[in-house]
Parts: sequence; structure tokens; C-alpha cells
Amino acid sequence: MPVTKTAKRALRSSKKKLEVNKLMKARLEIAIRVAKKSKTKTKVIDAISLVDKARKKHLIHKNKASRIKSSLARHLPKERKQKAVKASKKTKK
Repeated sequence: MPVTKTAKRALRSSKKKLEVNKLMKARLEIAIRVAKKSKTKTKVIDAISLVDKARKKHLIHKNKASRIKSSLARHLPKERKQKAVKASKKTKK
């Protein structure tokens, strides 16, 4: 147990931060699971956004964030990539 007044205050602060971090990680894991299962554009983009927020708050390592985002990008609908190919062919003519 903390003895000094400052240590007691720090313990209260760290307990609050722990709860917030647990909630954020739980939301992140659920969002990733849902995005991989549903494979809809909005779910994947929401999950990527949560990954970026978790990375910004140092909840996950930057390389892990990149790895997760890469795996989520593979679940985006294929139509988006086909449109880009068609558009590039039109500009070449």
C-alpha cells in the first residue's frame, strides 16, 4: 500500500487509467473480430480507426498496429480495387 500522499494519489490515477485502457482494448478486440467476420467496408474502417486510436495512446505497439491494419485491409470488399484498376486504364488511353 502507498504511504505518502503523492503515492496514494498516483494509485488512484493508475486505477482509473487501468479501467479506461481495459475498456479500450476490449472495444478494439471486439471491433477486429466483428470486422473480420462481417467484412463490410464500414466495420473494417471503424476497426482500423480504433487500432489507430489505441496506437496513439500506446496501448498496442506500432508494429502490431500495422500488422492488424494490414490484415483488416485484406477484408475490404474487392470492388474498391477493381474500380481503381478501371480508372487507371481509362487515363492511359
